[in-house]
Amino acid sequence: MSKLIYLDYMASKPLDPQVLKVMSECLNSSEHFGNSSSQHYFGWQAADLIEAARSQVASLINADPREIIWTSGATEANNLALKGAALFYQRKGKHIITMKTEHQSVLNVCAYLETLGFTVTYLKPDSRGLLDLAEFREAIRPDTILVSIMWVNNETGVIQDIEKISELTRQQGIIFHVDAVQAAGNMAIDVRNTSIDLLSLSGHKLYGPKGIGVLYIRRNPRIRLAPQIHGGDQEYGLRAGTLPTHQIAGMGMACEVIRRQLMTDQNHIKNLSAFLWQELNGLPDVYLNGDFVKRIPGCLNISVAGIEAETLLLSLSNIALSMGSACHSAHRTPSHVLTAMGLMPEQTHTALRISLGRFTQQDEIEQFIANLTENVQKLRQLSPVWRS
Repeated sequence: MSKLIYLDYMASKPLDPQVLKVMSECLNSSEHFGNSSSQHYFGWQAADLIEAARSQVASLINADPREIIWTSGATEANNLALKGAALFYQRKGKHIITMKTEHQSVLNVCAYLETLGFTVTYLKPDSRGLLDLAEFREAIRPDTILVSIMWVNNETGVIQDIEKISELTRQQGIIFHVDAVQAAGNMAIDVRNTSIDLLSLSGHKLYGPKGIGVLYIRRNPRIRLAPQIHGGDQEYGLRAGTLPTHQIAGMGMACEVIRRQLMTDQNHIKNLSAFLWQELNGLPDVYLNGDFVKRIPGCLNISVAGIEAETLLLSLSNIALSMGSACHSAHRTPSHVLTAMGLMPEQTHTALRISLGRFTQQDEIEQFIANLTENVQKLRQLSPVWRS
């Protein structure tokens, strides 16, 4: 059997061994099993781990630990941010701005808020996947209370100019939410040097565990949210529920590892990506989707002309790739991201997302290129419509 090669890091990243060690110690401990809300020794031990992890996450993005709220993942964090802000500040206005290329956990929340009487402007990106700042300025209205823009697109890896967008929202007194799930771990984040008010993170996109995420909520100027999960008074009353100590400890360590070796990871991935694109660019009729410069190097969204992406994926059975967002893979409709960028259906149906990470090796990229080249040639020869 051929070696299995994982090139789908944008969907989920493997658990880092250092994270696994911390989680295993937590689960095997005879002292950390208590409920962190309990006022006794076992509860205090669990609470200490949780607060240590909160500080680790805060350090990664240069936040105050009190600004870190635990959630079950980025989907919940996005829901809490958008619903929470919209409902709390609705007396000031009911207009929201976002992009057509956002994750479904933002787009579907916006659609829900429209049923509650909110108005949403969905901005279209340019052909490179980037937001036009002039169009963004024009979209702002006196009743605009909330803007939500993804920092790094989960299908193309394109990076939005969050710093400039945050300057505009702060000047207008508009709350700014950023889905930073794909940005964290791929670039430095400093919430003190931007005017971001709310920011979502996900554990399993940081080489941490699934089922845990974070919402950063700025304290100065203070941002208020309407809670979306009601119950106890955990997480400052914003998110009820007993906290999963082992998952939180794992996410904390994942953030600590990234903070220590961000530059090492970036250089490793950048070198591999440069080699990968050099080889891909040498194949006939292979195109990069999204801006070539303003993107993270670990994500390449390509269209292979003349071959359906699903067919190509089946031929590369030992290689883990995707046709787009893992959260949208059950649907065979064209990618909403690529469609918003202006790609035709025949281009979106031939698109593959290749994503690299900390554990990707040079020989795996070489094997992928060899397999891809061989199968592209075979499938094009079999195609009744392909003309070389």
